[in-house]
Amino acid sequence: MYPAEFDYHRPESVSDAIKLLQENPEAKLLAGGHSLLPVMKLRLAQPSALVDISRISDLKGVREDGDTIVIGAMTTYSELMGSDVIKQKLPCLIDAADNVGDVQVRNMGTIGGACAHCDPASDFPAILLALESEIKSVGPNGERTQSSSEFFMDMFTPKLEPDEVVTEIRIPNVSNIAKATYIKFAHPASGYAIVGIGAVRTNDGNVQLSVTGSVPIAARLSAVESEISGKDLSDDNIKAAAEKATEGLDFVGDIHASDEYRAHLTKVYARRALESLK
Repeated sequence: MYPAEFDYHRPESVSDAIKLLQENPEAKLLAGGHSLLPVMKLRLAQPSALVDISRISDLKGVREDGDTIVIGAMTTYSELMGSDVIKQKLPCLIDAADNVGDVQVRNMGTIGGACAHCDPASDFPAILLALESEIKSVGPNGERTQSSSEFFMDMFTPKLEPDEVVTEIRIPNVSNIAKATYIKFAHPASGYAIVGIGAVRTNDGNVQLSVTGSVPIAARLSAVESEISGKDLSDDNIKAAAEKATEGLDFVGDIHASDEYRAHLTKVYARRALESLK
């Protein structure tokens, strides 16, 4: 099916993109397009205009800012995987990127698009939450930086105004990360997460875990963190902590996996993620 008619704009700067969004209240930003274009073809979304920000060079790339890694919002998964900084400092992001879709998706899909889309089965929100990352956006009232836990509000609902643009993902305190990983149980056809777990162990003994796929929006596994942080990652301690992985969470079910099955897998993959942090 073909999408409804729309105007197409390709701004050369973030400020131009914001101006276009103000002038076209029903417009949508186009990043990689792998989430937006399919729903447009199904006529589930019919924006009056697309504002294509994929070629704004200021929104691409990976750099170090002191002890913070800064990732441009339009950096693709493939570019992320090829970054020497990411390979050396945050290989867990390569784990996550390598789990996304296929080669074509990784070549076009962007980390900023994944954040702004807030898909409940998306991989990156989980690992970004576990890393306690920050998301920077710019709008007509200036720029703001939010924690990822603030930004990921609800299913397909970021804390983002219609005329704001995500510009950076910032991961602070990188030197305090002892080990981090992302693992998931993927749907065999789509590759989306039935359950995905992002896990981080810091040098000072804290453990940070987040889940995606089994819940309406990516969330921290606070009960697990409280149980295991500061303790040895022994088999008994890991088993006790993983049993708490479902506490305080509501689980989703569909034709692919029931809410009970997803809750069970959340415990299983929380345990596996903790074991990988040893």
